[in-house]
Amino acid sequence: MKNKIPSFATEDEERKFWSKSESTEYIDWSQSKNMVLPNLKPSTKKISIRLPEIMIDELKVLANKRDIPYQSLLKIYLSEKIHQELNSQ
Repeated sequence: MKNKIPSFATEDEERKFWSKSESTEYIDWSQSKNMVLPNLKPSTKKISIRLPEIMIDELKVLANKRDIPYQSLLKIYLSEKIHQELNSQ
């Protein structure tokens, strides 16, 4: 029999619990099923970054060619570079 998952007052409390606990002690993963969650969006965090104005202007030109906001294009470029760097190690 698996242990009972405790109740949590906050998400932070739950996050701390799962970061220190082994899920197999609480969940029978052999009973799990694959799911598709099409409306699930990743959590985002707002940051501030200083860039040269010319870089922003060039980014806006490139984004305009793709008909997307320049912030979205910047996220695409960052994602591609991060993926490339992580896979080259």
